[in-house]
Amino acid sequence: MNIVVLDGYPVNPGDLSWMELEKLGNCKIFDRTRTDQVVARAMDADILLTNKVEVTEKTLNQLSKLKYIGVMATGFNIVNTEAAANRGITVTNVPAYSTFSVAQTAFAHILNLTHHVGEHSASVRNGEWSKSPDFSYWHFPLVELQDLTLGIIGMGRIGRTLAEIADKFGMKVIFYDISESSGLPAEFRRVEPETLFRESDVISLHCPLTPETDQIVNSEKLSWMKSSAFLINTSRGQLIDESALAEALNRGKIAGAGLDVLSSEPPQPDNPLLSAKNCYITPHFAWATKAARIRLLQTVVDNIRAFLQNSPINVVNNV
Repeated sequence: MNIVVLDGYPVNPGDLSWMELEKLGNCKIFDRTRTDQVVARAMDADILLTNKVEVTEKTLNQLSKLKYIGVMATGFNIVNTEAAANRGITVTNVPAYSTFSVAQTAFAHILNLTHHVGEHSASVRNGEWSKSPDFSYWHFPLVELQDLTLGIIGMGRIGRTLAEIADKFGMKVIFYDISESSGLPAEFRRVEPETLFRESDVISLHCPLTPETDQIVNSEKLSWMKSSAFLINTSRGQLIDESALAEALNRGKIAGAGLDVLSSEPPQPDNPLLSAKNCYITPHFAWATKAARIRLLQTVVDNIRAFLQNSPINVVNNV
């Protein structure tokens, strides 16, 4: 069984082991693969693994041996799943491996926006505290989270985990979800989008990218937000109209944003959010704690093992 990994470096930059995968077949593991290299590298593959390298219908039509595609992530829009199904190719993903890590990153952005720990630490290193006439100082408003309202758009696993963290900090939680949500504490109040945008002190996005959620945060929604409110996005960059958000930040319509995702990654140098006021951007690393990547790689192996035993799991297309 020939297994080809197109872009293994993001999942395992050297701190994990491929040993369990290598037990399942003859493995070729590439750190990175350009789109124009996919066919040549995967020509003899029975099993193809990809994190972010796109697998198109044109590509699939040239890979006659391919039986299985494993997406080493939760989102699987990089694979033409319909074309794969038409060719009898099973496609799987890895759900839920990074729930705690992503929720943790979202809350890290909230804490950064409310206390600016890094910037204050840098000011101390630059000697400002040593030269200060006072025992204490701060360069940004310091915001207490107790009794503030967190609005969550998308109450799946990550949204619920973030809600539980916020609850421990004494925040009120409201949410909006397209689907019905059950089993939630009564104090987590479901509201309509306009209410959420108007009432929230912090809004965090945790919904998938669909035609309904594409640019769900736009100029109109931003105009509903409090001028003191923060926007957090650790989900998909396309959920936000980036030009509208940059304008809102630069004009002080909202107080700040914490983003781990952008519409194009890596971003173009002229992305307006890179220079927007009070906009803190991390490089799509919310998923990438070592604990999460260990779970990810183990599930990748489990998915392949189940497929080889004719009982596939985590299948995302109808073969």
